[in-house]
Amino acid sequence: MKKFSPFQYVLAWSVHAFTASGMVFGFLAILAIQSQDFAQVFVWLTVAFLVDAIDGTLARAAKVSEVLPNFKGDSIDHVIDFANYAIIPAYFIHEAGLLPEEFKLLGVSAILLVSCFYYGKTTYVTEDLYFEGFPILWNFVAFYLYFVFDFSPMANLVLLLILCILPILPWKYPYPSQTKEYRLLTFTALFFIAIGIIGTVVIFPEKNNWIQLCSYVGIVYIFGMAIFKTFFSKIKS
Repeated sequence: MKKFSPFQYVLAWSVHAFTASGMVFGFLAILAIQSQDFAQVFVWLTVAFLVDAIDGTLARAAKVSEVLPNFKGDSIDHVIDFANYAIIPAYFIHEAGLLPEEFKLLGVSAILLVSCFYYGKTTYVTEDLYFEGFPILWNFVAFYLYFVFDFSPMANLVLLLILCILPILPWKYPYPSQTKEYRLLTFTALFFIAIGIIGTVVIFPEKNNWIQLCSYVGIVYIFGMAIFKTFFSKIKS
């Protein structure tokens, strides 16, 4: 059995603690929702998203699975992801006046139910490392509905219900940390989305057309690539 130094154990546990901090940031987002400070909500959800984006790299660098073989960071990750990408955004959508009053529970229930079913799948990644089905990222949906789009509550509900169907359909969506095809384009799109989110939150309640454009460019690429990879590949084969 390979032996590790005390420093390696401390480092491994520190990575797990870093992963777990995502739940704390999620809780801060809940407090911001209760305070109706909706821009602050996405400050905390963005920080939580960044933690989720880099903790895997840190875990591999620290050889966490080797140092702590009886402790699964993936389990922590799944709990936090479900909170920050499904439950908290659903609560935001419920509280932010985005849905018709009489259909709030319907919209939120649809989000939570489809998210549960998605997490129950044995695999959500295709052989060529794309997400199979629209990934559970309701934090982004909530952001676009509140800050970018200017739809009526009923239009928001219709869009939400359509999006609830997409995780079930076997469409291919870019998985930024895994998908190798078109990686430069994908990261460019993510850069535009990041500019859109950060810029929007910083200047809120003011709006800037260029920042809005960044938000649209990124999301058009994601869905455009999903359609291209799903249907073009089938035609080609």
